[in-house]
Amino acid sequence: IFDQLKTVFLDDRTIRMRTKNVGILKTEDALKLLACGPTGRASGVTKDVRQDQAYGAYADMDINAITPDVLTGTVVGDIYDRIVVRLLEVKQSIEIIERCLDEMPPGAILAEPKIAKLLNTLKKAEGEGVGRAEAPRGEVIHYVRLEAGRETLATWKIRAPTYVNLMSIPTMLKGAQLADVPIVFASIDPCMSCTNRAIVVDLKTKRKSLLIDEELHQLCVEKTRRLSNELAR
Repeated sequence: IFDQLKTVFLDDRTIRMRTKNVGILKTEDALKLLACGPTGRASGVTKDVRQDQAYGAYADMDINAITPDVLTGTVVGDIYDRIVVRLLEVKQSIEIIERCLDEMPPGAILAEPKIAKLLNTLKKAEGEGVGRAEAPRGEVIHYVRLEAGRETLATWKIRAPTYVNLMSIPTMLKGAQLADVPIVFASIDPCMSCTNRAIVVDLKTKRKSLLIDEELHQLCVEKTRRLSNELAR
């Protein structure tokens, strides 16, 4: 399946023209802005919670952070590199699943199979803890605090990877056209379904205009078609 995905996404000339040298996030900027997950790794940041602070079965699997130079030989930090990293991580994920299925030992899969008993234990528990994991978009952190006798969490704080990666967007958009805005945002795979508009400011006149997502999408489509037509000539 990886070879098929590689052909579709990396060998297509139109995709290369639309994503090469667009939305660049250099390694030093990614480190300064704390970009995480595929977004950070596509800029050459070799960080992955499964590698740096392995948890669960990952501690036995020797996971390595994937950067685009594994396939391309170099790191640019553009949209194309973010596509490369995500495709390489699809391959990595398939290999992890296959290895887990092959090496999974027999036996029970739940420490406490009786859900009612587990819930009763949790109601009496108290304390606090922090958990880190490598989610599809990057490092996710959860802080929880339990109070004995309380059925709900006393405190629950989440730091999702999108919060961090959004800080890199202004840097990625420097020098970009409005038609590039949708694919630059899409390249970090943001979890921001309610953000469907953008304010455009003309730096010369200081005039502001509102563009909804459909208008930005149309600009993006028109640029892609224009580049495709140029390739066909």
